Amino acid sequence: MGKTFCKNAVTVALMAASCIAVLLLPHIIAQIGVMMLAGLVGWVLLREASEPEQQTLCVASNHRAGWLWLVLFAVLLSSSFLLSDKHSLWGLAAAFFRTGSSVFGGGHVVLPLLQAQTVPVWLNSDTFLAGYGAAQAVPGSLFTFAAFLGTAAGGFWSGVAALIAIFIPSFLLVFGLLPFWNSLSGKPKARAALAGINAAVVGLLLAALYQPVWVSAVHNPADFALALFAFCALMFWKVPVWLVVLLAVCAGVWLV
Repeated sequence: MGKTFCKNAVTVALMAASCIAVLLLPHIIAQIGVMMLAGLVGWVLLREASEPEQQTLCVASNHRAGWLWLVLFAVLLSSSFLLSDKHSLWGLAAAFFRTGSSVFGGGHVVLPLLQAQTVPVWLNSDTFLAGYGAAQAVPGSLFTFAAFLGTAAGGFWSGVAALIAIFIPSFLLVFGLLPFWNSLSGKPKARAALAGINAAVVGLLLAALYQPVWVSAVHNPADFALALFAFCALMFWKVPVWLVVLLAVCAGVWLV
């Protein structure tokens, strides 16, 4: 993603600044604010983003329906902040809805938000990272990790609620924005703003690599050696992800 979205000084600066900002301010509001600010910077500075060819989607331009979906999303997101009971099913679903509402550009952006919402309220850090590792061994969206977290926090129905809640914002935003996509994608400034947001997403992914993954898993030279082995296996030796996870589990048991 860095090779695709960070090709000049402005986008590289946005990537670095976004990474630093979310590490210093680990809160869902900060992440949303970083992406909005990056979009504004892109809108103002990234004039070269006006050149890529326009992608037209064959969708019905029902703007009224689009606004209704967006209003529903805004109402549910606002309501989720009112459901702060950390010991109820509704409170858990609200936490996952807020997390799903702030993800843009890559599933791994959700990691620090999920950790902040679930650790240590519903489960400990070791369980969180174990579930994340297991999620990498199976195909599908990282959002399915929410099912594991919900189940670990409160059982089967909590897992179902967490999984549904984290996916709902995506559907609402897609239904709400599709009617406006063709007109927006034809505007150079809109594409420039999107280029700024994409650069910020790369920074958020870099921050997620550090926190919670690196600081929670790499504590000594043996951990670093295992991480380096796994990285080489994935990037250069083309070992399947599920096998890398399985080998890492075996190595972890042996090291302990």
